Amino acid sequence: MKLHELLTHYANQLQTERDRAMTLGLDAPIDIAKTRHIQTIGGLHLYAIDGAAAQRLFQDIPFTILPSNDCEPTEGIVLGRLKGELMIQTVDTFGDTVHHCTVIPDTSGYLETAATRLHDMASKPDAFTLGPAERLVPWLDPEETTDAADPRTHGATSVLTTIWNRDEAARHATLCTLLVEQAKLNKRVLVISPDHNSLDHLAGAMAKKLQNAALPYKSLLSRYEMPILHTTEGIALHEIGFEAHMHQFYAKANSHKVALRKKYDRFRELTPILSYKREKQKDLNEVKLLEWRLLTSLSEWQGKIKALDNTVADYEAIPIWKRLAMQAAGKNVETLKEYRIIYVEKTRELMHEIEIAQQRIRELIPEAAIPKDMRPEYEELKEDITKLGGTKKIREMLSAGEGTNRQAFIQNKRIVATTASRVLTDPLFKRVRFDVAIIDNAPRIPAPCVLGASGLIRERIILSGNSDDLQPWPAKATSHTLGMWPQELLDLSSKSQAEETQVG
Repeated sequence: MKLHELLTHYANQLQTERDRAMTLGLDAPIDIAKTRHIQTIGGLHLYAIDGAAAQRLFQDIPFTILPSNDCEPTEGIVLGRLKGELMIQTVDTFGDTVHHCTVIPDTSGYLETAATRLHDMASKPDAFTLGPAERLVPWLDPEETTDAADPRTHGATSVLTTIWNRDEAARHATLCTLLVEQAKLNKRVLVISPDHNSLDHLAGAMAKKLQNAALPYKSLLSRYEMPILHTTEGIALHEIGFEAHMHQFYAKANSHKVALRKKYDRFRELTPILSYKREKQKDLNEVKLLEWRLLTSLSEWQGKIKALDNTVADYEAIPIWKRLAMQAAGKNVETLKEYRIIYVEKTRELMHEIEIAQQRIRELIPEAAIPKDMRPEYEELKEDITKLGGTKKIREMLSAGEGTNRQAFIQNKRIVATTASRVLTDPLFKRVRFDVAIIDNAPRIPAPCVLGASGLIRERIILSGNSDDLQPWPAKATSHTLGMWPQELLDLSSKSQAEETQVG
């Protein structure tokens, strides 16, 4: 088969599995007697439910949970089993311990999403990077038989590398060494395991290796889902959780935004105040200038009055000929007295205007006064806002959506660890591209999931696993496509089909 034929084949098989899931009743509601809260990381919550009561809940299947308390229904996914309990990841919390709830799985929707992804890869190859995926066709073609002695199981190329070892620790050590090499080359790596439990162990080993190589493993490596285990290899897995990283990043970003909003609001508060103060200071300066002009004019008129008074006081000492000359010029004593009356009236008017101006000055002084610390604060805020691009730019930043953008955040992560089925069904991965894929326990991963993940890889795929699992692969992985139906349900389905045949 060619790649597009293989994709179409598995997409059709997934559609068949979807119909089969509906026949088996895998979407029917499940009553859960008890659910307990384990932990909360960011906006996700980890709960544990009785594993015996949830036999029809399979790994990575989405569901809706209806709690018996007053909490609203919420959605989530199944992570896996741990110590007899089923671990689930929910979007919202619904209490610490809930003694009754109803879980409605969406198995058929899950298979429909997976089939749609493979159909898109087959019909729109330009939207994916299918070069490295072509190398997997001989491995995943159901018409081919895989022999442990086949040369395909040995050696390595620049595009497809295989690592087979019965010793899981030795295999993980090799994968961790390869991961460190890719991290030093600044490659984007997608790490895949068949289930969340094994992924936790692999992610812990990789984090430890990155730490030993003096690389910042907490920022480089992200465990996409909430971890089932708390610690592995001495590494606290919540420290490398994608949700924890995103929560911390946006909490810090929001704190910066809060600080910026405070600065902006304070700047907007001080701007009209200082503008008002400037206007009042301008008015004060104008009134003071008017006062100075009035005082100058008053001084001139008072000088004229003083000159007249001196002239009248000295009149008696003036010689007769000068008196006659003054009278001839119209400056007799009576005229001087009239002038004095005019001058006095003028000074009275000026003094009244000066009193009005001084009263206005007394009113404007407190209005124009700026508190001692206000102007330096304003200048500092103005400088900060100018550096950030001005008030318009800040308004755009503050008006941006407050919600977290998981798509943008995952595109900036260098190493992402998740399960193959999550890559196939989570729409977040559809637009994300990686340079390298490290697929551990590859023979235990269903073929459609391996194909779905390989369509996101640009340069290199690394397959690893137990060499004992090579012989039945891909036949084992393709026997019922996703390999997740328990045998009792398969037997029930076969019995039902046999009964229908007999009736027919």
